[in-house]
Amino acid sequence: MKQFNNTTMSRPFIMVVFGGTGDLARNKLFPALFSLYKQKKLPEQFFIVGFARRDLNDEKFREVTQKALDRGSTPRGVEPLMRLFLEHVSYQQGFFDNRVAYEQLIERLNTFDKKLGACITRFFYLATPPDHYEVILDHLSQTKLSEGCGHPSTGTSAMSSVPNGSGQHKWTRLIIEKPFGKDLNTARMLDKKIAQIFEEKQIFRVDHYLGKETVQNILTFRFANGIFEPVWNKNYIDHVQITWAEKKGIEGRGAFFDGVGILRDVAQNHLMQLIASVAMEQPKSFSKEAVRDVRADAIRAIRCIDPEDVAKLVVRGQYNGYQAEKNVTKNSNTETFTAMKLFIDTPRFENVPFYVRAGKKMPKDEVLISIVFIQTCHILFKEYGCPEEGNVLTIRIQPDEGIGVRFIAKKPGAKLSLGTVDMKFSYQDEFDGKGADAYEKVLLDIFAGDQMLFNRSDELESSWEFITKILEGWKSQKLEVRSYEPGTWGPKDAEELIKKDGRKWL
Repeated sequence: MKQFNNTTMSRPFIMVVFGGTGDLARNKLFPALFSLYKQKKLPEQFFIVGFARRDLNDEKFREVTQKALDRGSTPRGVEPLMRLFLEHVSYQQGFFDNRVAYEQLIERLNTFDKKLGACITRFFYLATPPDHYEVILDHLSQTKLSEGCGHPSTGTSAMSSVPNGSGQHKWTRLIIEKPFGKDLNTARMLDKKIAQIFEEKQIFRVDHYLGKETVQNILTFRFANGIFEPVWNKNYIDHVQITWAEKKGIEGRGAFFDGVGILRDVAQNHLMQLIASVAMEQPKSFSKEAVRDVRADAIRAIRCIDPEDVAKLVVRGQYNGYQAEKNVTKNSNTETFTAMKLFIDTPRFENVPFYVRAGKKMPKDEVLISIVFIQTCHILFKEYGCPEEGNVLTIRIQPDEGIGVRFIAKKPGAKLSLGTVDMKFSYQDEFDGKGADAYEKVLLDIFAGDQMLFNRSDELESSWEFITKILEGWKSQKLEVRSYEPGTWGPKDAEELIKKDGRKWL
């Protein structure tokens, strides 16, 4: 019997996108789905239903979706494919707290099942702001939408080869976007509610950074190359730097971002995953749970910063002009930049500092990890002078995914003089392309039921425990946000954070 793989979806499915007219759906989900369709990685029979409050019918929603897909220049010959793709797209108008809309959705989904004469797997994608999660989950449960069409697991269906629980087959999967809660307590409450409705194997908590090629490649890079793993520890690594930077500001997302801030929006998820990719131990196997086990262990090992130490180890910044942004509260104290120094309590990284920063209105778009090795000027070259910076391994997540190594070499000329040079590898150059888009990879793994690149509940709890301690410190110490000019690398405090240790941001 044909089994799932994570390169092509061969079996029919229904995807309900809650928030179908929102930014995430228009900018990420529908373009990724259309790209998979063009690559013939979707089945012949699939149904996508946008669920949102805007008063639209199927035709109008398809027009809205087409505009999102048409953004920029459309290659010649794509238009017919787009029309065919849009035939699979429909719309259910309704407010998230209106039970009638869910009952109408049930009728629509049942028509798809009847059309194919089978129980089609349903994916419920929560592409909404987090404050809608609870009410959507309640209605999925109360209307029994969460249980699918109700065919028994032993029956014949479009998904009978993929077991998903025991007894009554639920035929459903829940996809939920970050942020997962606002602090440790709300994250636990959300996780408890989800667990009451869905089994863990049905839950896909999306952090699209885990779908990026370079993040995935870190495991291969570390453990498939014998020259790196022996020096991947405190005996050779001086410190680690992680930078997440965006040139743009909040871009009209004030209603969502204000009161959330960069710590919750980026640090709790993206940065935690990047830290884990560096700090994790070798998994027992390249299997879903083995990889998630070591990732969870790494996040759990991040030493929490006590509230009274937050002022010394964490910087909180806000770009000038933020308070004038649309839907931002006057005198808002929400941070658009944060930098921190932290430690990983494992034998491998004992006392090795991690310097992490994330911000908006930065000088450039950049996400990278820099492993800075201990600079030991060999006795042979003491009298000639060694470069201030020695060996650095740089893993670039974006914009141009790749890996670089900095090493010391002799400068040309009769006189012996040392300098640093860089060797760089780029996915674009070496593999004739950048690989799958992160959201394409996310969707394929959801279709395949592969949870390796999705957060597990214990990962989330550990990351929120770390973040919540910082939030408590900002509140209890009454720490004000520091201002910085757009186009700079944050407040001066961020430079001092690393400079006082005799180091500098690369």
